[in-house]
Amino acid sequence: MAMNSCVTVVQLGSGTQVHQSEVHLLPCDIEHDGAAQVAEFFTPTVKERKHEKTVSFRGRGLKGQEVTHPQGYTGLVLKEVQKPSSDQEDRVVKVSSVFHNFTYWNLETPPTSDDRVMMSMAWPKLAEMMHAPVED
Repeated sequence: MAMNSCVTVVQLGSGTQVHQSEVHLLPCDIEHDGAAQVAEFFTPTVKERKHEKTVSFRGRGLKGQEVTHPQGYTGLVLKEVQKPSSDQEDRVVKVSSVFHNFTYWNLETPPTSDDRVMMSMAWPKLAEMMHAPVED
């Protein structure tokens, strides 16, 4: 039985060539696959009160929290170099920028430790502990 697979190749450049990005993780789906002028149309005015970030996006109130990556990890913003003509072709992406923290937004309620995104930040430490040698 043959399996079709696709390989994604990440082109790593020198760390000095990429710039740091401000990253926002929004609670929405955008049905668009292509370039967008995000910097021109998404310039949030974030209000901070009592350790809580708030912003309005398209008339909806969002509450957010700054999230830092686990120690030893860096976030990457990837840009596709060549678009595959079918689902079966390999993809090539390059690092366009890096980030060390991001703002995670929820609709109406602030993020909590029970949110999937927040729990995923604990996974590297948990995986390290699970795979560590067991002492007698």
